[in-house]
Amino acid sequence: QVQLVESGGGLVQAGGSLRVSCTASGRTLSTYSMAWFRQAPGKEREFVAAISWSGSIAYSEDSAKGRLTISRDNAKNTVYLQMNSLKPEDTAVYYCAASTRWASRQTTGYDYWGQGTQVTVSS
Repeated sequence: QVQLVESGGGLVQAGGSLRVSCTASGRTLSTYSMAWFRQAPGKEREFVAAISWSGSIAYSEDSAKGRLTISRDNAKNTVYLQMNSLKPEDTAVYYCAASTRWASRQTTGYDYWGQGTQVTVSS
C-alpha cells in the first residue's frame, strides 16, 4: 500500500511559477510510474504529465508542454510538478497518482491517489 501526499499548492498570479510535490510513504516510489492529474470545478479529472519509474521517460499533455514539467527524486520518494507561465485556466486541484504499470494518460491506469492540492491562478 502506498500513501501519497501532495503539497505546495497555493495562490499565484498569472505568469508566475509554482512547484507542487507528492511524497510517498508505505513503500518506495522507485517501482511505480507516476503522474499528475488535475480537476477544475465542474470538469472531469484530466491528465497533466507522467513519468516512468526510473525517470528516463516523461511526457505531458499538449496544453502543458513547455510549462508544466514532471520530475522525480526516488531517493526522496518524491515526485514534482514544476509549473511555469501559469494561466488562470491552470486553476484546479492537482492530484498525483502511482501505477505499477506503464504511465498512461487514463485515470483508470493508476492504483493509488493522493488527496490533492489546490492551485489557484489569478488574472
